[in-house]
Amino acid sequence: MNMHPSDLEKKDRAAAEAALATLRDWAAQATPTEVAELDPAIARLLPEANDFANYPALRRAYPEDFEVDEAYKEGLPDLQNGPESLIKGAKRQIQHVGISNFRLPIRFRTRDNGDLTLETSVTGTVSLEAEKKGINMSRIMRSFYKHAERSFSFDVIQAALRDYQSDLDSFDARIQMRFSFPVKRPSLRSGLEGYQYYDIALELVEVAGKMTEIMHLDYVYSSTCPCSLELSEHARRTRHQLATPHSQRSVARISVEVKNQQDTLWFEDLIDLCRQAVPTETQVMVKREDEQAFAELNAANPIFVEDAARLFSEVLENDPRIGDFRVVASHQESLHSHDAVSVLTEGETFAAQSLDPKLFSTLFHVG
Repeated sequence: MNMHPSDLEKKDRAAAEAALATLRDWAAQATPTEVAELDPAIARLLPEANDFANYPALRRAYPEDFEVDEAYKEGLPDLQNGPESLIKGAKRQIQHVGISNFRLPIRFRTRDNGDLTLETSVTGTVSLEAEKKGINMSRIMRSFYKHAERSFSFDVIQAALRDYQSDLDSFDARIQMRFSFPVKRPSLRSGLEGYQYYDIALELVEVAGKMTEIMHLDYVYSSTCPCSLELSEHARRTRHQLATPHSQRSVARISVEVKNQQDTLWFEDLIDLCRQAVPTETQVMVKREDEQAFAELNAANPIFVEDAARLFSEVLENDPRIGDFRVVASHQESLHSHDAVSVLTEGETFAAQSLDPKLFSTLFHVG
């Protein structure tokens, strides 16, 4: 049987009208979030669409006199907190989701009972259960700002973490705060003073109800190669040939689990432990007598990268305030085109089979 074009048009229109009726019925029951996720244009099918018959012809001037009331806020779409049906991809738990590098001035306590206000980069994350679409990330910032006027300690960080953990209804959570901590250091012999800046991060992690407090420190020092030192001395002694051993700027990233709450582990304490282990810290203010002193100090403390890891380990494991720890050392060689590196860990907190591919490249300090 042949069907005339007019019959085809009638059949297609009937199917379209049926589909439209189904779509309207669905849209009338759906949330604004579900409508926006499927297609924002569907909003024009709803009863109130007559108020916006000319959509998308929109006003271009910014409405400075527009005020938001509670009813308006309630009607705003919220895709991140949408239903499980809007999840894209595998319905899997996400271990960390949140924000990184939001910055604000934070007051930190110092060992001498003073306070320092430092620009601080904050990362805040929570776990996300498999059946949840997402989180409202601005709540992390709002929760943190409630505590931003206090002098920070791990107790204050824990209060901030508890707040946004509760706001976001999450089990696991993490806060990390990074900043540059200044300490005035004297020169070796001239009596000058200058500020040494230490990259420090505080990290508070709660996983499965267990809270872990972690402190990270980048310690920058000079490493003189013991082998090169002996070869140089051999050339001087046997052939009267002037020779100099190679030494280089080196960095150790020290990460420690803070254990003893009764006896505070101050930033300055961890720095002092590093200076005790490897005293050849790079200098701030230097005159000729200081430069000569630094050469003598390096000659008295030649170290391979393996030595550095073990020397740092020795002072860390003997401090009762420190539990698990990790030492990542990089000697950025002046002899070779590559660096010499080592990683030493103690305990489960920092144990890992895999390393971040760019871990060692983040240890460069350019002053």
